[in-house]
Amino acid sequence: MQTYPLGQTSISVSRLGLGCMGMSDFYGATDDANSLTVLNTAFDLGVNFFDTADMYGFGRNEALLGQWLKHQTREQVVIATKFGLVRSPESYERRIDNTPAYIHQACDASLKRLGTDYIDLYYCHRRNPETPIEEMMQALEQLVQAGKVKAIGLSEVSTETLRQAHSIYPVTAIQSEYSLWTREPEQGMLDLCQTLGISFVAYSPLGRAFLTASIKPEQLDENDFRRMNPRFQGKAFAHNQSLVAQLAEFAKSKGAMPAQVALAWLLSKPNVLPIPGTKQINYLQQNVAALELKLSEQDCRYLETLFAPHAIQGERYTKAGMVGVGA
Repeated sequence: MQTYPLGQTSISVSRLGLGCMGMSDFYGATDDANSLTVLNTAFDLGVNFFDTADMYGFGRNEALLGQWLKHQTREQVVIATKFGLVRSPESYERRIDNTPAYIHQACDASLKRLGTDYIDLYYCHRRNPETPIEEMMQALEQLVQAGKVKAIGLSEVSTETLRQAHSIYPVTAIQSEYSLWTREPEQGMLDLCQTLGISFVAYSPLGRAFLTASIKPEQLDENDFRRMNPRFQGKAFAHNQSLVAQLAEFAKSKGAMPAQVALAWLLSKPNVLPIPGTKQINYLQQNVAALELKLSEQDCRYLETLFAPHAIQGERYTKAGMVGVGA
């Protein structure tokens, strides 16, 4: 698989990464043994960019990656993890902590769970304006100077926050939700990343699997957070499903799966690195095959019109999930 430089660093990442969250949290039942097989298969297919966070499974996802990482050559793997969202096991509600003391504590805890001496890319998961941006970035710079972190990223921040942060210490990557049905990054963030030489990492590039055209809410596990997601509810689901049905017809005309078309559309964008997540090898293989699907400018215009922002019904998160987004 072709690799690309991460921001302006010497770190090279695969064109497609792997989002690992669902292996431990949020999307129903988990199976560590199966997930380890998926991680091995992804690496064999050329994926070297793996995304996690300390809050996924309350640390279990990092520990899972750490278990897998024991059997890899560390320098061949790029690990991205995050700090800043603090969850309670009793509730979906969370608080945001960007204080320097917490950053150092969280980094050391992540390193221990991952079983590694350094994190390749360390994101601020969500921004809390109560902590001055200078204090947060200086704490992250200290981690780089200590050799614990190679590069710094920010997740779901505003363009203003990115400009401020980047003026204090170089930001290597921005991670935000971006897909055919979540297009907010097109409102300035993608252009700013291009201008500053910052990679844009697209999470949920398949709309939490909605764009696969295979989701049926009633079949989701009871603990699958999509059951609470506004876009998966009632009339919004029915409306959005009608758009996905048209995506499926378009994909059929291309001899492809709907997910592959959705990924190919993202892959047509310069400087965008999608990180689709999956717990199944067959879906992983399908996603990687999207690298071979080329869409014309006309194809992309059709898809962008079909999934115009005003055509999507429902917010992308619940009110609790939107806390810190765009800060």
